[in-house]
Amino acid sequence: MAFGKGCHLHLIDGSAFIFRAYHALPPLTRKSDGMPIGAVSGFCNMLQRYVEGNEGGDVTHVAVIFDKGSHTFRNDLYDKYKANRDEMPEDLRPQIPLTRRATEAFNIACKEMEHYEADDMIATLACQAREAGGRVTIISSDKDLMQLVGDGVVMLDAMKNRVIDVEGVEEKFGVSPDRVVDVQALAGDSVDNVPGAPGIGIKTAALLINEFGSLEELLNRAEEIKQPKRRQTLIEHREQIELSKRLVQLDCDTPLDFTLDDLEVRDPDPERLLGFLAEMEFRTITKRIAEKLGVEAPIIEETSPAAPAAQDEPPAAPIDPEAYEWVQEPGQLAKWVEAIRERGYVAIDTETTGLDEMTCDLVGISLAVEPGVACYVPLCHRDGEEGLFSGPGYSEGQMPLDEALALLRPVLEDPAILKIGQNLKYDLKVLGRYGVAMAPIDDTMLLSYALNAGLHNHGMDALSERYLGHRPIEIKSLIGTGKSQITFDRVPVAEAVKYAAEDADVTLRLWQVFKPQLHVKKVTTVYETLERPLIPVLARMEETGIKVDRDTLSRMSGAFAQKMAALEEEIHGLAGRPFNVGSPKQLGEILFDELSLTMPDGKAPKKGKTGAYGTGADVLEDLATLHDLPRRILDWRQLSKLKSTYTDALQEHINADTGRVHTSYSQAGANTGRLASTEPNLQNIPVRTEEGRRIREAFVAEPGKVLVSLDYSQIELRILAHVADIEALKAAFREGQDIHAATASEMFGVPMEEMTPEIRRQAKAINFGVIYGISGFGLARNLRIPQEEAQGFIDRYFERFPGIKDYMTETTAFAKKMGHVQTLFGRKIHTPEINAKGPGAGFARRAAINAPIQGTAADVIRRAMIRMPAAIADMPAQMLLQVHDELLFEVEANAADALIKRAKEIMEGAALPAVDFSVPMVVEAGSGESWAAAH
Repeated sequence: MAFGKGCHLHLIDGSAFIFRAYHALPPLTRKSDGMPIGAVSGFCNMLQRYVEGNEGGDVTHVAVIFDKGSHTFRNDLYDKYKANRDEMPEDLRPQIPLTRRATEAFNIACKEMEHYEADDMIATLACQAREAGGRVTIISSDKDLMQLVGDGVVMLDAMKNRVIDVEGVEEKFGVSPDRVVDVQALAGDSVDNVPGAPGIGIKTAALLINEFGSLEELLNRAEEIKQPKRRQTLIEHREQIELSKRLVQLDCDTPLDFTLDDLEVRDPDPERLLGFLAEMEFRTITKRIAEKLGVEAPIIEETSPAAPAAQDEPPAAPIDPEAYEWVQEPGQLAKWVEAIRERGYVAIDTETTGLDEMTCDLVGISLAVEPGVACYVPLCHRDGEEGLFSGPGYSEGQMPLDEALALLRPVLEDPAILKIGQNLKYDLKVLGRYGVAMAPIDDTMLLSYALNAGLHNHGMDALSERYLGHRPIEIKSLIGTGKSQITFDRVPVAEAVKYAAEDADVTLRLWQVFKPQLHVKKVTTVYETLERPLIPVLARMEETGIKVDRDTLSRMSGAFAQKMAALEEEIHGLAGRPFNVGSPKQLGEILFDELSLTMPDGKAPKKGKTGAYGTGADVLEDLATLHDLPRRILDWRQLSKLKSTYTDALQEHINADTGRVHTSYSQAGANTGRLASTEPNLQNIPVRTEEGRRIREAFVAEPGKVLVSLDYSQIELRILAHVADIEALKAAFREGQDIHAATASEMFGVPMEEMTPEIRRQAKAINFGVIYGISGFGLARNLRIPQEEAQGFIDRYFERFPGIKDYMTETTAFAKKMGHVQTLFGRKIHTPEINAKGPGAGFARRAAINAPIQGTAADVIRRAMIRMPAAIADMPAQMLLQVHDELLFEVEANAADALIKRAKEIMEGAALPAVDFSVPMVVEAGSGESWAAAH
């Protein structure tokens, strides 16, 4: 039938169907080969419901329109277009081609084009159909398509079964469909990263367009706008607004290589359709459609699962280290490579001479393709002191390193083969030093972390015992401990095979346990958007490292030593005699026996099991209000820690080859999602004291470059204001007020212009203390005021901001009922001690209250870090460090301002599109030749 008057065209937004199907169903895999098929299953069911719903209707033509590739002409117009979109989940990627095959199997036209978005194809087809006198229904809820509505074109939101016509568009945008692009150009689009006009939202944009008639008229007459800020925005950002219109305007002249006549409705071919469904092993829908078509359903044979299937019990195959294969020559390894390709995934583990990925040597590689089927490829074991790779001392039965890597590299770098590991960032970095760029990856440590944060640790041995009922071979049984410890290259190969291959085998089994649970526990998005994509980002940061000036550290160490000596003299004078200042036992005797000091609360000083007095920081801080000696001890201890932990120890961490310090980040180190930094820990450098801040002077940029620091401003308070819906705090943040002064003004009734530093300091302590569930006792200690007065402050705070108390009560109740709390991005933090009694109860409650706030902040900066490499790829800049709410970069000096602008955009918009905060996320930036100068 030639398309014309009386015809009705249905245009289905294929991408919307796919993502809806993917997120609606738990993970499914084809039993015969482990291929993920959950999205394909949902997609087929949606197509079948569509076909059945339109039987006997007036639809004459139909097509499913897909996006093909991510780069379109809009990226050429604006390189940051859609730059902040999350990566496609790894298990969805191989299903995309299958959805095209599914569409063709239903005998529905399947169309896509390079360099054009599906929306442009839909726009072109809708315009052609309208001009030919036909009607069009666009099956989608995408707001970008609403500009097409009218004159015979409507949209259908299939999820809500709701037709969107001209009135529906006007309700959504406040303007008629022909002015939707004008509103979008002004308001921008955070999802697609369309900039728009800063500070102008949909409602304001609609008011302006209705007043002036069109975007062009508005921009030409912008001087007439009465509000100064809005007028300035329109004038200064005219080019950006006009670019935004080009980005949101759909192209109705897409050069299609088919016509409307090619989209005529066709009955499905039973053999082709049922053959595809049987190939996918979809038993239920195959049977249903066969009955509908009046034919016999094909037989789908039962097969044993070859990929993860949801299970609570450990895999049945026994773990037998004696059964693992020792790979000694290329023919053997080639067979393993072939098995990996057939399977589509492999568990991998590396053995090395040490724990420092920047300096250790690769000793061997272990592989596993199914439970119990694992091997070890020894590469550089040696028997004696000489010869690492050949000659005297070189262990027999090994492959040359280069030859083994040449065989393995193709599968380790193959994007169609999943590499599975435990703490895979380590192996990623090790293999990277040997020229292997391993991807894509799954990490069992992070799978466990996404599922079980707060319940237990996520080391392989602990996970194996807990989930597989198996205790792996301990490394110390091979390399020993203490002074007699050897490196792994000295371990006899026969013993190394059992240990190393077992690691790969256990890892694969853990993957089979954890991976199917992501959807069941509703943490797929957490793993796929916050955990897995962060691994290569952290690896790159760690490999880059940061330059540290040894001379600066050495001078600081000397200065600290002198200050400590002077303090010791003063302390001895205050004590009345010399003693070992570093001895808690001697200090306790001085304070409580010789000086007869008593605790401010009147209680007797506590003694430990050894009979010595407790002289921890909390005790000394209480005593410091009574005597100068404990105050000086605190000063001495702080200097001692700075010297031993930083100015002395950091010198030992400077890499001899790079001249830089390479910290290591743990993604699973804190229950809330905060990263932990080790070897060395660069996240705990004190910044509240002058001496502590000076440590950052030793962290410097290379010549011709500067360090740039970008730091979220009071992010946790902003998140608290949002989740607890505290309008006074939200208004203060939106207006850019000093939040601590604003809080003080609200609490104590002091006008902002009369605010004193002391009142502001009290409000600041309460603001930050409340986030952590601080008690009256804790606040009293922080502010050095009586406990009754401190409790009065807290009570008044809750009276002025009742939403915070409600948030605490509701969060605690949720934790007690569900056994976990969660962040705004879906991260679950388990709270197993929430119902505990006694001293631990208060801590568990405070932790539960704080976790969603701190965890959400951690998730925000993770999202920023994941997006950052692509955003700054064209700049002479590198991301070096993350310190909680701060990111540190190194950049060529002349590009610092450009980096700050771009990085701020990424960080301030990192929550979008998942979470739209009701307060602005503000990032403060600085730059300089050292970290201290930048911060």
